Amino acid sequence: MSQTPIVIIGNGIAGTTLARQLRKRSDQPILIISKESDYFFSRTALMYVYMGHLTWDQLEPYERGFWKKNKIDLLRAEVVNIHHEQKIVELHDGNGIRYDRLVIATGSTPNRFGWKGQDLQGVQGLYSKQDLEQLEAQSSTIQQAVIVGGGLIGIELAEMLHSRGIEVTFLVREQHFWNNVIADSESRMIEQHMQEYGIDLRLATSLKEICGDENGKVEAIITEEGERIACQFVGLTAGVRPNVDFLSQTALEINRGIVVDEFLQTNLTDVYAIGDCAELRQPQPHRRAIEAVWYVGRMMGETLALSLSGHKTPYAPSHWFNSAKFFDLEYQTYGNISPTPHENEAHFLWQHPEKMLSIRLAYHPKTEQFLGINSFGIRLRHACFEQWLNEEVSCSNVITRLAEANFDPEFYSHYEKNIQNAWQAQHK
Repeated sequence: MSQTPIVIIGNGIAGTTLARQLRKRSDQPILIISKESDYFFSRTALMYVYMGHLTWDQLEPYERGFWKKNKIDLLRAEVVNIHHEQKIVELHDGNGIRYDRLVIATGSTPNRFGWKGQDLQGVQGLYSKQDLEQLEAQSSTIQQAVIVGGGLIGIELAEMLHSRGIEVTFLVREQHFWNNVIADSESRMIEQHMQEYGIDLRLATSLKEICGDENGKVEAIITEEGERIACQFVGLTAGVRPNVDFLSQTALEINRGIVVDEFLQTNLTDVYAIGDCAELRQPQPHRRAIEAVWYVGRMMGETLALSLSGHKTPYAPSHWFNSAKFFDLEYQTYGNISPTPHENEAHFLWQHPEKMLSIRLAYHPKTEQFLGINSFGIRLRHACFEQWLNEEVSCSNVITRLAEANFDPEFYSHYEKNIQNAWQAQHK
């Protein structure tokens, strides 16, 4: 009698990492179901296909024979329901697949806030393979584009469209770009950088409605202030939310995402959730219940693989880190650093007087314990900051040892001495 497989819904980084790590530890059948694509691809590199730096096939990290060789079965299909009592997932065509254990790794979907005209042709997000195909198909007809939402996907989309010579207007409802994450001075630096690339950045500006022509295609947007801006494309990039709507009629406990415990198990027996769609019931200190970033999905996949292969392991991420790119301005963050210092947090900021380079460190005002760092334009080594955060070293110690963490090539200009001098001047 054949074994019932471990079924994974979703072939993004979380689901694929789980399958690969499971196969290293177990011979149990594994089936990955995805409605988006036949094979796993690097979602974070979608923009580089549009910009001509990569081809579609270069998005796939593994040769297509990898899956058969490793006995990981793939199915292109849409799951519409879960019957947990019978341990069956129901597909769009009415067929059912029985599972031994089920893992939901369906990722995120772009937010939509009910704007009038949001379903017109030429209005879309940028998250899936289909989104990029849709954008590519209509790019030759776009002269002007409007992007709504001041996050990382929005700035990626701005860079993509700019690379095709398309005029971009960027609507950000906040007073400064990304100022719920970074301090105003760094927000202003990013704003200046975008404007130097010719992006028409509109701060404190909200979308009211999207206007269409007689053929159902977008032709303009209207802001809450009443301004009409002509465009043939609108990118909705006002964040993402867990892709769980199709599970609303199941017995799963769902808040914003699928609620899981520290072992990534849901309220249903033998059903788990990982990646962007999972919401931790009790997240680690200084970590969010939902963290829709690439490396979190990978870590969750690695952790669950241990548990499903007989080594029950809690998901226990260490210190927060992330990186991004604002056109060619690189950003890294490690640890915890607030946009505005709170009662138990002080900041030290160094900015280059001419170049777009800055480092901001957070530390405890009394003990001087190092809490976190934001870096713009200076590449840093993850391992150094992981170690220093674990050791709870002082901010002075970090400043003194910054050269150890510098990851820039040998021929780049280094600024450790300037940063040390600024720190000493501030703490005389």
